[in-house]
Amino acid sequence: MTPRAYHHGDLRRAVLAAAVEAVEETGVAALSLRDLARRAGVSHAAPAHHFGDKAGLLTALAAEGFNRLAERLRSAGDDLLAAGMAYVDFAARHRAHFEVMFRPELYRADDPEVVAARTRAGQALRARVDGLAGGDPDRDALAAWSIAHGFASLWLAGALPEPVGPDPAVAARPVLRRLFE
Repeated sequence: MTPRAYHHGDLRRAVLAAAVEAVEETGVAALSLRDLARRAGVSHAAPAHHFGDKAGLLTALAAEGFNRLAERLRSAGDDLLAAGMAYVDFAARHRAHFEVMFRPELYRADDPEVVAARTRAGQALRARVDGLAGGDPDRDALAAWSIAHGFASLWLAGALPEPVGPDPAVAARPVLRRLFE
């Protein structure tokens, strides 16, 4: 494999894209800055110069993931079921981000960008449960997150039975509906 030419001037974006590709191919444990440099077509020192170390890179990836998740949840509208399906869809489409986001031992969880992005994602979910009649918003938000996250994690692990179908969001719909019963 020949290294791609690095001409666009956005080292951060190039290395993050290479990290997503690498995590999707081999998992987060096998991730190395040297490999990311090769994939991005930059010097082996470039990722370390920009991110410091692997934890710094994964911190940026987690923040990016939480920001994308927040946007995806907001774009689902006010419907909690749609937000749950959007959560599952996000996990399936952004597997590398999802794998890193919920493993805070991999990155600097107290980083201000991560904290702000995680808060935005939490608020986007919370806004969809605040309107449930007679509910406890904290408990309902935790239930919604747990069900959507659990389904997404089982889907990604290939641990669900075959008959659920090829589309994770559609397959999640009947499970997520249980929130309303």
